[in-house]
Amino acid sequence: MDLITPTLALESSYRSYIRELGDEERYPFPLDFEDSDFTALLARIEEFAQGKNLPEGYVPSSTLWLVEQDEIVGITNIRHILNDNIKHCGGHIGLSIRPSKRGQGLGRVLMQQSIEFLASHGTSQVHIHCYKDNTASGNTIKACGGILHSEIAAGNQLVQRYTVTL
Repeated sequence: MDLITPTLALESSYRSYIRELGDEERYPFPLDFEDSDFTALLARIEEFAQGKNLPEGYVPSSTLWLVEQDEIVGITNIRHILNDNIKHCGGHIGLSIRPSKRGQGLGRVLMQQSIEFLASHGTSQVHIHCYKDNTASGNTIKACGGILHSEIAAGNQLVQRYTVTL
């Protein structure tokens, strides 16, 4: 399995991934980007990585695909830095696993590779947040070295805030 920069060659796999998600809430946020013009989608993802044309409140972030053969099995968005709002509720890493591939340990693989990406870019403490009722995410974060440091209310849900010290 490889963690790669999004590429036009995997457009069909990306569209299949989106169809498979159906109506579920999409994480990470770039999965909500308009994708009718796939080349424009890739350009927008690259702009985020470069910190260009970011909406107010956003920070530079890299979107990467976990690929097995020619199939996207997971997607991660890694924030390069955090502003105060994102540090409070959001964290460095947002990820998702293709629904048909869940329960196979791929979340842990993708989370670990995301943490390693941050470490290779000089981050010494990674903040990772998830909803308290998402026990699979919480367990994945803990399996990758996450230590629960607090819980906060976000709307009508509790968010658990973990740190991984590198």
